[in-house]
Amino acid sequence: MTEGLQARVAARFPMAATLGLVPPSVPLIPATVVADQAWVAQVIDRRSGRAVDRRVAATVWWYSVSAVLVTPALAGLAAGLPLSARLTDTSLAFRPDDLPVAAVSSAPGADTAVELRDTIAAVIPVVAEAGGVRERPLWAIAADSVANQLLALGRALGDVPAVTALAGPLGEAIGAPLPGARYVDVAGARFTRRASCCLVDHMPGGALCTSCPRRPPAERTRLLEQAARWF
Repeated sequence: MTEGLQARVAARFPMAATLGLVPPSVPLIPATVVADQAWVAQVIDRRSGRAVDRRVAATVWWYSVSAVLVTPALAGLAAGLPLSARLTDTSLAFRPDDLPVAAVSSAPGADTAVELRDTIAAVIPVVAEAGGVRERPLWAIAADSVANQLLALGRALGDVPAVTALAGPLGEAIGAPLPGARYVDVAGARFTRRASCCLVDHMPGGALCTSCPRRPPAERTRLLEQAARWF
């Protein structure tokens, strides 16, 4: 599964395994499972309980799934070697706690925007039903995943402006209800201007993300200025 076109794409990115383009040595599972109501409900059952309600469990899980799921197609777009974003062409590697760590596309892409929209639209209603959450916030999380992954890919390639410039046209082509991807430049570094809250602070031991839109703007800017030192 790692041979072929995705291997060629991954070879263009330093730290490709960290980006989720090279799976670890675990069985790969067809990505169609994340659009299977019974399978997703079982995952949310395992990840929820006394300390975490289903709404939080589903939202946090989708935050991870969406980021990993879109990465091969976005990497292919950035590398000029389109990879399919279709669920039927994608496999996922999961950790024991049901969080995905890598995705593998087994086919070339045709229309990245259409494929991403179809994939996201197939999974969000399932996650929403399993977690008892509204679909619109899950679309916002998907938009942030697209923006975050393009930013990470741009940093890996050493060309953040060129790769993040793909976000606007791609988001417009995907269309509503996906919000447009947004970025903010702070202290010489680019960050995603988040449209969503992943609710990770509602998990045991969790805390607000640095760029969380729930932070006061001045506090968020101060934290991003500190983070900018690493880029």
